[in-house]
Amino acid sequence: MKVAVVHSFHAADVPSGEDVVVRAQVEALTAAGHEVTLVSQSHDERRRRRSYRLEAAATIATGLGPDPTAQLRAAAPDVVHVHNLFPNFGTRWLDRWTGPVVATLHNFRPMCAAATLLRDGHRCTDCLTDRWAGLRHGCFRDSRIATLPLAVAGRHGAATGPVVRRADRLVAISQRAVDEFAVAGVDPARFTVVPNAVADVPGASPAPPGSARWLFLGRLSAEKGVRELLELWPQGVELDVVGDGELAGELRARPGVRLLGGRTNAAVRALLPGYTGLVVPSLWPEAGPPLTYVEALAAGVPTVAWAGNGAADDVTRHGTGAVVPREPARDELAAALAGVERDRAALSAACRSAYETYFSIPAWIDNLTAVYTAAQRTREMSHG
Repeated sequence: MKVAVVHSFHAADVPSGEDVVVRAQVEALTAAGHEVTLVSQSHDERRRRRSYRLEAAATIATGLGPDPTAQLRAAAPDVVHVHNLFPNFGTRWLDRWTGPVVATLHNFRPMCAAATLLRDGHRCTDCLTDRWAGLRHGCFRDSRIATLPLAVAGRHGAATGPVVRRADRLVAISQRAVDEFAVAGVDPARFTVVPNAVADVPGASPAPPGSARWLFLGRLSAEKGVRELLELWPQGVELDVVGDGELAGELRARPGVRLLGGRTNAAVRALLPGYTGLVVPSLWPEAGPPLTYVEALAAGVPTVAWAGNGAADDVTRHGTGAVVPREPARDELAAALAGVERDRAALSAACRSAYETYFSIPAWIDNLTAVYTAAQRTREMSHG
């Protein structure tokens, strides 16, 4: 099958799981024998232009902007798979493209200017009933000016957004995301749930010898919950914090906690099997299990997750760790950590089973190609 993948890559200084997924998808589909063309925009390259901010704002608000049609026609794909067009691709071309289109919704931007359904540390769906709520609150980058183009683009609701409206099939990375979009008026029958996948970790871990050591892995930003995690982390339990971000300057190590800064993905994957478990304290609902969680599954490493986030949903579904309340007491967290340490061997086996069944590369390719075939059928029926 000939597949064209369209994606606007994020800034390199703001690591994005979406970018990792897109590159992995191109590599995996190619390895499976498909002919793949990546049509992309680079945020780092485009923002060198002095007029970039104005250009990006206009593209978001009007849908006019860089158009991949010429490259797509040259590739002549059987299906176009759109990941992220924001903010460096226009959207007007979608209505002119006559072939099958699949779109993965990695976040909640079609219904939320911040893309997170989170405001001031709490769940927020105000934009579902008040289209200008995000503008009043300055939800994108804490700026009303920056939020204005998004508010204009999304003023008619998620179901009428150009990507959502045009796609022949929509991909969500969890059932939670499908449910959220259904509340926003998008027909859930249009979705297929295809969880993100990662490459296997050779020699996935047995229980590590010696004292327990836990890992937080992710961007050091408010929605990730790392500040709250450090405030209630139990004394005497060792924790490594790996990541970088806007909170890096204010986080302070305490007894048992090491702030290790950023690490490459390869370095993290090599380290993961040596940890007792991963902690995922994210405060926002997330569109699905984060890649850090999926990588932990591949390494046979269980997870302690905060209720309401994407990792917690999957931990509950597949028995791959423990879930604590969204605002856990210190003793609740300590009990969960102790329980995972005690049962780590069995939990590690559950992690590997979940990974191989739902999150492995072969499962991913099977799911994606099934979606592509469904999109082709949908397109044929709509033009039959």
